[in-house]
Amino acid sequence: MYRSSNIVARIFDRQICTPAPGTSVHHARRFYENLVPSYTVYEVECPDHSFRKFTDDGQYLISFSRNHQELIVYRPRWLSFSCKDEDCDKHDLPSRAKRFDSFFSQLYCVPLASCNELICKDFFLYMESNQLGLFATSTAQIHDAPAVGGAVHGVPSIEKITFLLLRLEDGEILDKKVFSNDFVNLTHNMGVFLYDDLLAIVSLRYQTIHILQIRDSGNLVDVRAIGEFCREDDELFLNSNAQLQLPGNHIENHLHQGQPNLGNSFLSGIKQRLLSFIFQGLWNEERDDTLRIQRLRKKFYFHFQDYVDLIIWKVQFLDRHHLLIKFGSVDGGPQVSRNADHHPAFVAVYNMDTTEIVSFYQFCDHFHATSRNSMYMNFISSHSNNIHALEQLRSIKDKASSSAQFVKKMLASLPFSCQSQSPSPYFDQSLFRFDDKLISATDRHRQSTDHPIKFILRRHPYSLKFKIKPGPEAGSMDGRAKKISSFLFHPILPLALSVQQTLFLQPSVVNIHFRR
Repeated sequence: MYRSSNIVARIFDRQICTPAPGTSVHHARRFYENLVPSYTVYEVECPDHSFRKFTDDGQYLISFSRNHQELIVYRPRWLSFSCKDEDCDKHDLPSRAKRFDSFFSQLYCVPLASCNELICKDFFLYMESNQLGLFATSTAQIHDAPAVGGAVHGVPSIEKITFLLLRLEDGEILDKKVFSNDFVNLTHNMGVFLYDDLLAIVSLRYQTIHILQIRDSGNLVDVRAIGEFCREDDELFLNSNAQLQLPGNHIENHLHQGQPNLGNSFLSGIKQRLLSFIFQGLWNEERDDTLRIQRLRKKFYFHFQDYVDLIIWKVQFLDRHHLLIKFGSVDGGPQVSRNADHHPAFVAVYNMDTTEIVSFYQFCDHFHATSRNSMYMNFISSHSNNIHALEQLRSIKDKASSSAQFVKKMLASLPFSCQSQSPSPYFDQSLFRFDDKLISATDRHRQSTDHPIKFILRRHPYSLKFKIKPGPEAGSMDGRAKKISSFLFHPILPLALSVQQTLFLQPSVVNIHFRR
């Protein structure tokens, strides 16, 4: 524990004192209490791009062109300028230093989308070990698409979804994966999860979890598909049994008459695993046969069709062998984040090796799963590692009208979206206090305010360390226009971007906040 808030005294303390085992990173992060983005350049001259985020290692700033056709990648660099006087801090920055290219250098601009496709601006995943980026393009949604070929009724369709794997060092496209007439929820990475070199893509329309591996060579390789079938040989087994049950001279006639084969009358493999787990759990709860039958009638058979109608909404890796899967009604699928409190949902752990449902959970924070290569993501504040975040959770629970409503609210965040939170130390709730209604580590647009957002020290002397104000310095001239803001914090440096935009496609107002 540092005895002084003075940075020089802290450096001397670091030289002569050894922190307790396992706390060295936390002690080092306390230097961010002294190194804050305390200076703002308002309304920076910058390209009219859609800025997405910094990569988790801080090496790249990802942005897209306004027509959502091109990817533009920048390298952050620190501002440098010359001054004739001894004390440069007393002088205003030169006009050249207030430009965007004084802080960022453009590496390249690469076209990703064809004429009838658009880049999905809310989707981006970063593989830090190889500095690879995963992007997506798609055609327009078809909301009233017919449910054919086993598709789920009520889920929209997209004619073409293309995932592109790029080497961010030079922008070379290494591989592509195309989904046709399907639907993957790409908003805030909801339908895709990256864990080390494994990628899970959820087809909502066809209820299939596609597991891919990203090779060191930059290739996307299919590993398995979980949904209709769970094991690699399930389809072969069912087809061979279907042929055995039909007389040989009638097989062709049955197929020509359009009658479904026996495999189509089965529930999907993942649905059968779910029903089996529920049945076995209820069966084992009672030892008396009479009570057991009554319980099964009440808890299983009465709700059987409800269980059958459940669909896969979202998936995340817990480790290389286990998936956390959210099942829910089709009404809440693509809009799960907005309507989660109004739709029933179940969360299950699935073992990909044994193809078994392992357990059901209501809410548990250890579902935060980060890749082994990403050290920065291990220090994001949550109620399991931060007492202040835990107090916030208790406050939400106290304000909830019922325990059931609180559980539903918590379940809405499971499974967690991949790489959806900033690892910036300025969002560490053990270091700073801020209004999480206006700004937080979660990657979301916020309702903009003309008042600055304050970051206050958690420890003595509890002083205001810096402010982040989106939009023009003097405030907006048009108070009627609805404005939203997004905040892009560098994961390591005292550097942040605030981007304010209106709903009428006017140029964004970009401010740069940094330590001068």
